[in-house]
Amino acid sequence: MVRVLKKEVHETKRNEILDVALKLLYSKGYNRMTIQDILDELQISKGAFYHYFDSKAEVLEALVERMVVEQVEPMLLTVVQDPHLTALEKLQRYFDTAVRWKTSEKTLMIQLVKVWYSDQNALARQKMLNMMVEYVTPLFIEIINQGVREGTFTVLYPEYVSQVIINLVQPLGDAFARMLLSEEAMHDQTLHRAEMMITAYNDSVERILGAPKGSIHLMDTESLKEWFPSNDGLPNLTQAVTEEAGIPGSRNP
Repeated sequence: MVRVLKKEVHETKRNEILDVALKLLYSKGYNRMTIQDILDELQISKGAFYHYFDSKAEVLEALVERMVVEQVEPMLLTVVQDPHLTALEKLQRYFDTAVRWKTSEKTLMIQLVKVWYSDQNALARQKMLNMMVEYVTPLFIEIINQGVREGTFTVLYPEYVSQVIINLVQPLGDAFARMLLSEEAMHDQTLHRAEMMITAYNDSVERILGAPKGSIHLMDTESLKEWFPSNDGLPNLTQAVTEEAGIPGSRNP
């Protein structure tokens, strides 16, 4: 009983740190947020902080994992476990749900892109990828198995095919991240390039699964426009990143 109570207290304190860190991420940004900011908000000592986390980077990793477990996984499970949906419908809703969630958390996603895609954080990025694969793989396997039973997908090894798809789609996320961080992220040609990449990946996933042509859409055009706005005076991610870091920026006319 004592051990259970200690675990509950530990989780409560740990979540308090994560709650404050999340608030600071939105108000100050990752680079400007310091461990001292967290200490000041919670009125705790450095020793108390380091009892739960070794670094600011570890706090960010824990935040992402908590969001995946508490927000993303339940939403995706609802889709996967819906008895009224076909496998193809589940797969499409899976992608749609993931895209909607990322778009709704765009401010946080900007922080993650900026942090993870700096050279010194390659290890942290790989660690987060491994975590996502761990959560996502069982869901993909379940959908693919259903698709095979329904005759929609023609694969022999669902478990390995799910890993192939995950490893195929990941570089798309990497490419988008680098495009978003580039100074050309707001140009029409960047949106067109993103659309072409999505089309190519749609086709690849369909071929791997043996799914009907045109049946899978990893991301729709309207969602792409949320991330790659055309040159119409709207701020792009590069501007958001530089302004958050305290670097003067300017909007394109």
